[in-house]
Amino acid sequence: MSFLAIQTIYIYEMRRFLRTLFQSFFSPIILTSLYFIVFGAAIGSKINTVDGVSYGAFIVPGLIMLNVMNESTSNASFGIFMPKFEGTIYEILSAPISFYEIVLGYVGAAATKSIIIGLVVLGTAYLFVELPIAHPGIMLFFLLMTCISFSLLGFIIGILSKNWEQLQVMPLLVITPLVFLGGSFYSISMLPPVWQYITMFNPVVYLISGFRWSFFGISDVPIFISLVAIIFFTAGCVMIIWWIFKTGFRIKQ
Repeated sequence: MSFLAIQTIYIYEMRRFLRTLFQSFFSPIILTSLYFIVFGAAIGSKINTVDGVSYGAFIVPGLIMLNVMNESTSNASFGIFMPKFEGTIYEILSAPISFYEIVLGYVGAAATKSIIIGLVVLGTAYLFVELPIAHPGIMLFFLLMTCISFSLLGFIIGILSKNWEQLQVMPLLVITPLVFLGGSFYSISMLPPVWQYITMFNPVVYLISGFRWSFFGISDVPIFISLVAIIFFTAGCVMIIWWIFKTGFRIKQ
């Protein structure tokens, strides 16, 4: 394994993050504050607690997941799409490095950025509410695995996208709605029975539920199922990327 190749790609992507520091760092702070003003003040005044947790604290795991999933997907997809768009992807493919070294460089950088954003959102939340973390180890595990898995998903989207429009469709029209409908700002138990059943087909539900359990010890889905879901999702993304590099689909054409 060429650690120099991984380091080169990683540092290049992280420098891009630093060049857009205001957008990358301060935007989540402003966005999180707005969510607390809108949801915490407006809706929170009508809903005091959810499952024994104050509504302001209850939405924090959902806010973190919303930011982390979007940032992971967009950073990884943009990172690999730009070499395709500029034509420099062929220089990377012709270099004496393997596909997993390429993936580790791009996905590692995207996941690192997302972890930073997640911690920034978490720190911002402490300015508004008291937030216990019942299981910090599980919380860090879910945060790390979510960043990695959605960075892998973003990498896949970046490879499969033929233009800028396709690059933006998946995060905008698929991931964001799934997060909003996945229990980010409410408990699944608050829905009518038929919608509770339909919601269980949303894979994001299991990630948000497990992440919320790490904070408050409450969840809509058993924690074991949430752990299995995030592991299977990550493994599925890895297999798809392996197949893409093996066949050259949308890379070598």
